[in-house]
Amino acid sequence: MTTLKEFEAALREQGMIMALAILEKLKERDQATRTIRAGRRIAGKKMTPELARQIIELNQTTEMTQQEIAFQLGVNQGRVNEVLKHGKWLTEDPKSEEAVARDQAKARMKKAKAESVAVRQRKTIAVPEETPGRPKPKSRNSGQLSIDDYLNATAPSDRQ
Repeated sequence: MTTLKEFEAALREQGMIMALAILEKLKERDQATRTIRAGRRIAGKKMTPELARQIIELNQTTEMTQQEIAFQLGVNQGRVNEVLKHGKWLTEDPKSEEAVARDQAKARMKKAKAESVAVRQRKTIAVPEETPGRPKPKSRNSGQLSIDDYLNATAPSDRQ
């Protein structure tokens, strides 16, 4: 079975720009009306001792799996596992292993963001004469009709 990417590649190879434009419009419409978003957590909760206690309580009082607990509380299943198996996040000790790791990760993210901003400011925008990686569209096959050909052929008879 052909994938959508293979279909798009075939349309590009044949120079069917109109079909690609229609396909792009359909993809945009589908994305705008999609009710289920990508499987990533959009806004997770920060792990706190209170949240860790809720995880333990749900685990002890219900038959829920770690994944179900994670989904209900809005956290990662790995965090649920850390709380249940290793007792992490039960105290607010800033020197605990998980707090230190969190702070180091935040510092790395802040540093990377600052570096990327600095790199963007240094870059100059140069317009290339021709994009080397993208092939030129092939000339249209004379046997292939476009919508313009159809409209131009039918327009004079409609006006009479």
